[in-house]
Amino acid sequence: MPPSAPAEPASYGDRPDEWLVERCRESAPERNEGNEAAFAELVRRYRGPVFRLAVSILGQEFAPEAEDVAQDVMVRVHHALHSFRGEANFGSWIYRIAFNQTLNLKAHVRYRAPHLSDQALATTPSQDRGPDNQLQDERRRRAVLACVGELPEVYQSALRLHYWVQA
Repeated sequence: MPPSAPAEPASYGDRPDEWLVERCRESAPERNEGNEAAFAELVRRYRGPVFRLAVSILGQEFAPEAEDVAQDVMVRVHHALHSFRGEANFGSWIYRIAFNQTLNLKAHVRYRAPHLSDQALATTPSQDRGPDNQLQDERRRRAVLACVGELPEVYQSALRLHYWVQA
């Protein structure tokens, strides 16, 4: 009787990351054999932790952006698996990609307002002032500027420095 081969695990879930990465890298791209199931297992293992890392950096109010980061990281990992040298743990490598991707996004996100739920939007009063208030504000602004324009230049400069430089 020929020696029996070690039993294959029932699923890729029992395999270590290194084996899954090698399986993804060994499969021919045109056949995509093994690659899909092995990569799906890597995504299953790391999508949640990558999302949580992104939320911890961006904040809870930017959870939709954190979802985008998690997806982008998985796409980047898929395209860059061939460049993974194995010098570091696969988890460390993917977390570094996620960290960098999140910091890149954070540089842009901090200038945007966070997403609000439908309930929050329904209960939040509008910041838009009505046309009557806008007209009143514009008339007040013009009157103040006219009064400031009548002051001597020294006082005008003092007012500009006090109100506009500190703003």
